[in-house]
Amino acid sequence: MKIKAIVHDAEEGGFWAEVPAIPGCATQGETMEELLVNLREAIQGCLAVEVVPPQTTKTQRVLEIAV
Repeated sequence: MKIKAIVHDAEEGGFWAEVPAIPGCATQGETMEELLVNLREAIQGCLAVEVVPPQTTKTQRVLEIAV
């Protein structure tokens, strides 16, 4: 899976990045290498959040799709 991130220069030095496809997923790093490590961890953490199962009725179905 490939996910795009937007990298910004931080005002205090270093970098920060956000992942538009995952609202609230952002991180920072003093160097680009540190930012990449932190970005991978942030994305994994955001995707690992457990979602409450949806409530359904007799005529509805829940599909689980792997991407």
